[in-house]
Amino acid sequence: MTRVFSGVKPTGHLTLGNYLGAMRRWAAVDQHRSDALFCVVDLHALTVDHDPARVRRLSRQAASLLLAAGLDPSLCTVFVQSHVDEHARLSYVLECVATDGEMRRMIQYKEKAARERERGGSVRLSLLTYPVLMAADILAYGTDDVPVGNDQTQHVELARDLAVRFNQRYGHTFVVPRATSPAVAARVMNLQEPTSKMGKSDDVGPGIVYLLDEPDVVRRKVMRAVTDSGRDVVYDPEERPGLANLLEVLAACTGAEPAELAGAYDSYGSLKKDTAEAVVEVLRPVQQRHKELCADPGHVEGVLREGAEKARAMARPTVDAAYRAIGLLPPVGGGR
Repeated sequence: MTRVFSGVKPTGHLTLGNYLGAMRRWAAVDQHRSDALFCVVDLHALTVDHDPARVRRLSRQAASLLLAAGLDPSLCTVFVQSHVDEHARLSYVLECVATDGEMRRMIQYKEKAARERERGGSVRLSLLTYPVLMAADILAYGTDDVPVGNDQTQHVELARDLAVRFNQRYGHTFVVPRATSPAVAARVMNLQEPTSKMGKSDDVGPGIVYLLDEPDVVRRKVMRAVTDSGRDVVYDPEERPGLANLLEVLAACTGAEPAELAGAYDSYGSLKKDTAEAVVEVLRPVQQRHKELCADPGHVEGVLREGAEKARAMARPTVDAAYRAIGLLPPVGGGR
């Protein structure tokens, strides 16, 4: 089977965008037709200023929400990145293959570093090198497909480049992965800034619907969503991004087409009301299952422990092979 790897970063509460854009598909499609690994990439959360207790709390919550969204440990591997040492082991080896210029060309680093310089500060070194850690996440498992949005394709391209370079210099060791864009995936935008993606790292603001928002909170946020000038309801992402975002959310929740839905409404108010109710209903089973999982923390811990053991067994042969290939002595006494 094709091997798939994907992850969520615990830098904020997971959002409607995370669910409609990725998690729902992981549960409905990827875990059934792929050898799939889904990871809470907590090491990536350390690249920016953070509260340690909050990272731990969000990591537990993210793992629980992955399970609540429908990931089945009997079908896929669910684990926490820092529980598998091979990620950090391979990351350093790949840093010895990557170049400073490659790292500094990464768009997210350039943008965040520029913002920090404007404030008179400096970013952490780990922010510069974290794309290599992301490459290690992918390459350690012999991953074939990495389902990502457009904002992450540059990082998958780096993983491809490092795999090819390593294989050419030191012998074939890594599968060269490819970025894949799901055939159907919702790109949910911020309800107050419809030209910006609904991102969990923002972690504030009425434009973000979180997976654990109460129904009344969801309704309030959707009803207050920014729309565009004009009164007619049409689907035009370029000229009417606010309206298009609502139609796309409703379409993702109902399985309809945004353009077809537009023809069924003659007012923004009725569209917002129906969109709000559709979101509430989509989130209801996820929230109910999350509540059940929170009442049984031992179950989640068991899933993560077994997932880490499975992931470790999958990654170790590849990482050990990379250590040998690049010139490191095996441990005295026969290996790890």
